[in-house]
Amino acid sequence: MPELPEVETHVLELRPLLQNRTLEDVDVFWPKTVSAPGLNRFCALLMGQTFRRLARRAKYMLLHLDDSWCLVVHLRMTGTFRVVSQSAEPHPHVRVNMRLQGGEALHFLDQRKFGRMWLVQDPRPLLTGLGPEPLSRQFTGQYLQRRLRHRSVALKAALLDQKVAAGVGNIYADEALFHAGLHPQKPAHAATAQECRRLCRAVRKVLRTGIAHRGSFISSYRPPSGVPGRFQLEHQVFRRTGEPCLRCGVPIAKVIVAQRSTHFCPRCQADGN
Repeated sequence: MPELPEVETHVLELRPLLQNRTLEDVDVFWPKTVSAPGLNRFCALLMGQTFRRLARRAKYMLLHLDDSWCLVVHLRMTGTFRVVSQSAEPHPHVRVNMRLQGGEALHFLDQRKFGRMWLVQDPRPLLTGLGPEPLSRQFTGQYLQRRLRHRSVALKAALLDQKVAAGVGNIYADEALFHAGLHPQKPAHAATAQECRRLCRAVRKVLRTGIAHRGSFISSYRPPSGVPGRFQLEHQVFRRTGEPCLRCGVPIAKVIVAQRSTHFCPRCQADGN
């Protein structure tokens, strides 16, 4: 966490709050949050910058500023942003405080301290190697079959590979495999053309539904508005171990794939076990 829908929700919620807003000052309370450039240069360069455009690539937020500068943010496990009054009581998990013109501040909160920021003029080197966006035209059944045909790893592991499906993580991989009727341990190279088409459609479906529900409310994650997402109410298998499948009634099972807890229905996803 967060995955593509959660990061997209961040961008959608922050866009009207930040676009064309100018930064007055920056304080970094956890230096490791800043990966590049050096801390002093990071703060100096940000002061006076204006947010021009907010976008997303995979699980990265791209906050485009003046003079081709871009603040690239990876939320990792517990990172989140809040726009608050500058006079608001400081939250104990604020790692970066960016004061905005107009009396507000953009706070980056990160309980586990794994989130990272890069201030760069060209974000492309940071994004090298990422696969196509799963909601783009490039992400097709034919593309999936081409990428999977020589992979001996489990289908779930291949789907988690950011070079294959940029932005897909544990939640949405489990849900997509369920909707596609594919066992997570099926060898990736054994997926047929028809199965790859089904999986492509399923990935698109769960991601779009996840975005529509503003992501999943899991653990400590909150979107910028502070209002939890609701996609967890749509989960068919994720974290439903032992509960009856909503389609067939068989208890949901859990295995470990690629060192990640993986949830599936033994009957609806029997193929490839």
